[in-house]
Amino acid sequence: MSYGQDVISDQPGQKDKREWMPRPIINSCPPGLEYLSQIDQVVVKQVVELFEAFTDIDTKNRYVLTNSLGQQMYYAYEESSLCMRLCCSQYRSFIIHIVDNAGQEVIRVHRPFQLCAGCSVCIKGDNCCAYRIAVESPPGTPVGYFHQSFSWWKPRFILQDATHTDIFKMDGPCCPCQCCCGCTGDLNFRFQGMDGEYIGTVAKIWSGLVKEMFTKADTFSLTFPKDLDVKLKATMIGAMFLIDFMFFEYEDHSNDS
Repeated sequence: MSYGQDVISDQPGQKDKREWMPRPIINSCPPGLEYLSQIDQVVVKQVVELFEAFTDIDTKNRYVLTNSLGQQMYYAYEESSLCMRLCCSQYRSFIIHIVDNAGQEVIRVHRPFQLCAGCSVCIKGDNCCAYRIAVESPPGTPVGYFHQSFSWWKPRFILQDATHTDIFKMDGPCCPCQCCCGCTGDLNFRFQGMDGEYIGTVAKIWSGLVKEMFTKADTFSLTFPKDLDVKLKATMIGAMFLIDFMFFEYEDHSNDS
């Protein structure tokens, strides 16, 4: 059985109702990334987990990835151990499997477990203190990397291609949280070229007070140039997952008031 076939079928009543984006035919793309060649926006919606909402026990995350028209391109699901989720929460290692409409895994995002990492002022030299992810497409073939970079305050990151060459940098908001101090707007993490030219955005979308307070099911919008290399687009999708875990997975919604 290929990755994702069991996951797609575990959504009762949804399989027949889902509208999938037609798959373009482009011979020069890595298999499965043809969808990304035709778009400049990806909307990522985390599936609401009722067990997690009622018990506050982390479950494996699942996501639906659509284009701007609402047509589904991919389905993503987390692979992680129960021990990691219970003991390490948002700091856990994970693999995100991203599958197409045939249930074939086309992108894999891997985050290693790093003890005592994540302090941005400690990131120097070999970046051993930086949180990071690696992106493969197809699985086993690296296409890019994304990691924290040094900063005193704002979240900052570097996106690299398969050769570890710096391609984009990213700055996040000074306070990357919502439902805090009356902040209920979208939060933008902006990609720039190494020369400072704006490239695109990972935006955490405000989902409404009730959903934000009682669930961790977030919605993101990822924008980029339509003609950008699909491998870099895939890496930007991987970057979104790291941002989700770093800044939005930890929120204890059950205690918000």
